[in-house]
Amino acid sequence: MKPAPQLLAFALSLAAFFGPAQAAEPQVPVLWDSKERLQKPDLSTLPRLRFLTTTDFPPFNFIDKNGRLSGFHVDLARAVCAELGIAEKCQIQALPWAELDGALATGEGEAIIAGVPATAATREKYAFSRPYLQFPARFIMRKAQAVTEPLVEKLQGKRVGVLAGSAHERVLRDYFGSVKVVTYTKPDWLNTDLKDGKLDAGFGDGMRLSFWLAGTDAAGCCRFAGGPYLAPEYLGTGLAIATKPDNAALANAFDYALHEISAKGTFAELYLRYFPVSFF
Repeated sequence: MKPAPQLLAFALSLAAFFGPAQAAEPQVPVLWDSKERLQKPDLSTLPRLRFLTTTDFPPFNFIDKNGRLSGFHVDLARAVCAELGIAEKCQIQALPWAELDGALATGEGEAIIAGVPATAATREKYAFSRPYLQFPARFIMRKAQAVTEPLVEKLQGKRVGVLAGSAHERVLRDYFGSVKVVTYTKPDWLNTDLKDGKLDAGFGDGMRLSFWLAGTDAAGCCRFAGGPYLAPEYLGTGLAIATKPDNAALANAFDYALHEISAKGTFAELYLRYFPVSFF
């Protein structure tokens, strides 16, 4: 039996642990317990640490106007190396997505930081760090009509657009059954209808919606409504750093570094640099 929608909405809205519910925007996701203490690993015998990534997943990995490999993942990898005290041993190499797995297996790199999903199948091939970023589902509404939680009550009978066949459609139908679901095959069509007042709300991936809200196409029409909804059973557990399955010690070292980066505010700085409209 599914939990009552009201309870689920409340639980999921707080699931990012980003601080008090009334904290001022922009919100930065904090996925680490600040009271947890992780032991700093000794990597003095590690000859080098090569991160493998791609160039075609902006703003995570891309080639900038000067021809340099850039992005959130690139800066995060550098921050991890600095926190582990091995910056001089670190390298970041870009490859086509299809070549990442083979490069890791043959020793061309020690870790993949490119959005490999941590699923039951991939856990047989990799050891993963804990997630460093998750992708919540969000509602967007026109600014003049935007409402606050509990949305499950305030959106009853309202027309809500969502991409057909997506995990977000499943979440919407399973936990917000009182809305009138309107499905779309293209996000641009959904966003345009919301902007033009043909929908009461849109529902989908918060990260992608944040870029639309910040872009010229939205023309400042809309904003996020309510809180972020994290539902791992529908939307996955988020992004993590992958290593070889027999290298759990390195994955644990990444956990330490990511924890410290979060505690010191480094992660927040990187997050807001690449995601100026927070999707949390």
